[in-house]
Amino acid sequence: MIGQTFFNRMIKSVGVLAGICLSVWVMTWPHRAISQTPASCAKPLYLTLDTGGMQSAELIAQILQKHQVKATFFLANEKTFRGDHALEESWRAYWQARTAEGHGFGSHTWRHGRILADQAGVIRYRPQFGEQAGQLIRLSADDFCEELNRVGRQFERLTGRQLDPIWRAPGGITTPETLRAAKACGYAHIHWSPAGFLGDELPSDRYPNRMLLDQALRSIRSGDILMAHLGIWSRSDPYAPMLDLLIAGLKASGFCFELLPQASLSRGRSVR
Repeated sequence: MIGQTFFNRMIKSVGVLAGICLSVWVMTWPHRAISQTPASCAKPLYLTLDTGGMQSAELIAQILQKHQVKATFFLANEKTFRGDHALEESWRAYWQARTAEGHGFGSHTWRHGRILADQAGVIRYRPQFGEQAGQLIRLSADDFCEELNRVGRQFERLTGRQLDPIWRAPGGITTPETLRAAKACGYAHIHWSPAGFLGDELPSDRYPNRMLLDQALRSIRSGDILMAHLGIWSRSDPYAPMLDLLIAGLKASGFCFELLPQASLSRGRSVR
């Protein structure tokens, strides 16, 4: 009897100790790590958002908050509808708020340049904004790393947070040399899934919002990377309000949204 009583007390003590240890572990484990791997997420999706003209930036932030969805933002210092640029001081509060909400962030190149081709180890590049906008220039591997790293330095100045080690080429078009250069300076390229192209940059008259929404709801599958913009200059009927319906519809179909895991890193579309 004495032996049995001692055994029962030992089991009880171990149980209490395990409970205390588990409580400490839960309190100290990074919240972001827990949110990235919810046990109930059997059909994950990964929403990514490129800067664009920022016309719908506030609306999209509200939609993400409404649905408690985490997205990954790919940032370039693009001209915005306010006449400034997306990574200037005037956007500090916006990026600080998104950082506080726990979203992911990658580089979209500083000048949102079009990557054209490799030529004898040099990258042919046409910046869309900033210095030498519209000109065909040639970048070394180090120059290209600077296009990526400059985004990270400015983002850290604005928010105190470093970029995640990921980037996306404008238009999704890469070359072997840009991929090599980016990898050497610590960035993996993130493309989007075919069904994840939401079409917000297509002409509104030929691709109305309802058509794009219905196509996405039919086509998107578990594991897809989705891509849209915080604003598009050329589209007359902004797509952003459809994100509300899209997220709601996908959740109703059993999908859930996560930040990009390491396994989803891809090489993108490569041209020579």
